[in-house]
Amino acid sequence: MPAIDVPWPDDLELPQLAPLEPDDSVQFADMEDAANPAPALADADVVRITDELVLAFPPDDASFPERAEFTERFEALSTIADLDSDDDNVAQLAARAKADQGLLDTMLRVYGYYDAQVTRSVGGVQAGEISASTRPEVRFDITPGQRYRFGAIDLGALATARDADALRRAFEIQPGDPLSSDAILAEQFNLDRALGEFGYPFAAIDEPALLVDHARTEGDLTMPVSPNGKYVFGEVVSSLPRFLSGKHLATIARFDPGDVYQRSLEYDLRRAIVSTGLVSSVSIKPRAVTPPQGDRPGTVALDVEMTRAKLRTIAGSIGYGTGEGVRIEGSWEHRNLFPPEGMLRVRGIAGTQEQLFGVTFRKNNLGGRDKVLTVDAFASTIDSQAFDARTVSLIGTYERLSTLLFQKPLSWSAGLEAVATQERPQPVNGVAQPLQTFFVGALPLYALLDTTDSLLDPKKGFRAGTRLSPEVSRTNRMQSFYLRGQFDGSYYQQVTDKVVVAGRVRFGAIPGTALANIAPSRRLYSGGGGSVRGYGYQAIGPRDAAGNPTGGRSLLEGAIEARVATGYFDGALSVVPFLDAGTVSQSVLPEFDTVRFGAGVGLRYNTGFGPLRFDLATPINPGPTDSRIAVYVSLGQAF
Repeated sequence: MPAIDVPWPDDLELPQLAPLEPDDSVQFADMEDAANPAPALADADVVRITDELVLAFPPDDASFPERAEFTERFEALSTIADLDSDDDNVAQLAARAKADQGLLDTMLRVYGYYDAQVTRSVGGVQAGEISASTRPEVRFDITPGQRYRFGAIDLGALATARDADALRRAFEIQPGDPLSSDAILAEQFNLDRALGEFGYPFAAIDEPALLVDHARTEGDLTMPVSPNGKYVFGEVVSSLPRFLSGKHLATIARFDPGDVYQRSLEYDLRRAIVSTGLVSSVSIKPRAVTPPQGDRPGTVALDVEMTRAKLRTIAGSIGYGTGEGVRIEGSWEHRNLFPPEGMLRVRGIAGTQEQLFGVTFRKNNLGGRDKVLTVDAFASTIDSQAFDARTVSLIGTYERLSTLLFQKPLSWSAGLEAVATQERPQPVNGVAQPLQTFFVGALPLYALLDTTDSLLDPKKGFRAGTRLSPEVSRTNRMQSFYLRGQFDGSYYQQVTDKVVVAGRVRFGAIPGTALANIAPSRRLYSGGGGSVRGYGYQAIGPRDAAGNPTGGRSLLEGAIEARVATGYFDGALSVVPFLDAGTVSQSVLPEFDTVRFGAGVGLRYNTGFGPLRFDLATPINPGPTDSRIAVYVSLGQAF
């Protein structure tokens, strides 16, 4: 060995190393869980959540009756349940098992089990092994123990409210009830809602506090409530009085001054203002005007802050139907040209069979919510398979409407109609018929009972509507009185999650005069996209010697279709097979000598606003002039 010339440092002193702080960000597999698994519950009720995760409960259901709900909630929150099966090594499982054990402890306290015990074990690895010889899994054995109950309940100044008894009943937690954090949150919401409905717009509820006493196995709940006085409605104050006045807003509200304040009615007023389409944003704040005095409630005003929306609209649509041809419609409107809610619309139609120019005045929410006055004046020309007409009309209607925001079980309308029209049948053997002038006065009435779940795409319920129009007609110095009546009924039933069956029936009759005394445009016709598909527009019914439809005094139609949802386009596409039938007679009651049937299939694409309809139909028993294929495109269901 070579000689070592460096002397040994006998007096060497090394500095003392500072102790390292533990790093919680680094987690190691707890091999003791795997090597020494904790004792399992005897005869446990085992619930497997995933291949890597198992919960074990006592076999007695009464010891933990909430286990089904508890398991479902735990599965949604578990870190092990989210673990990718390709990464389920024992180290990851052991680390996540500690987090899930803390989650189980917290959830058990939510349900009122404050003395519960949760034991975890990691299986599938043996002592001294680095990796598992079988698929590793985590098991939690849960012993709930005794469930705690509510002890004393302190709701602050709630007892000082005039409706203290009713408000206390709204908060359904009583001393002795099983303790539950979920129940506290739910009943806090119920109490807040009850305060708003019983006339306490300024009530306040502080955060609840729970003091758990393990000796008594009870929890004392403190939730300070300040009712802050009872109030009734006063005036509605608009931030834009010349645009939408407070007086007008009060007419569309579902409350009157002096009614007990209800928060739901305040929200309802906000929705009604939004539905006018005249504002882009609305906020309503209650403001105390007079304070409560003794047993007399105070008065609260509603301050409505609004932002105007764009009021002018240019709209257009285009459609096509075999028999009807092309139809292009456009309009311009100002929705508040005559405040409040006075709309003026100018519209026009250019089509294969119809041309029209009209002016419409509409006053929305006149005399109450969704009550509308409409005055419509238009001039039109129609060149259909049945007749030619040159018409000038003036129609006034007062109605109560259903809207997309407020669908109503009952809608109605009453009106006055004055018509001057020159009409003639289609040419016979190429020879034009003379024009016949009709002056018609009518009182159209309408009522609709609607129990469906949607205006545009119903899936359940029924509709039943009746139209009655007493009319007087004068032509060729002859005056006639008659009644135009029509009944429409439809029914919708969802038979599976993807299939809705819909059916409809229509009956119409015109008693009181002969067919010749009725203007061709006011007779009854059948056929087309909204009638019997597969046939041309107004092509079903009696015909003259040249084969032109003459219309009739009675009508009967029926239809049935299945609306079958598909998985295409995220479920927006549906397939609709259908069968339609109809007949038109010159007599007042339908005659069934010739009943036309049409069948086909359609597609519906749900646009979010309503279904876009494309129907392809064929007549089953066509007449000599009926085409073999008919196509219909429009927005909305056929009925």
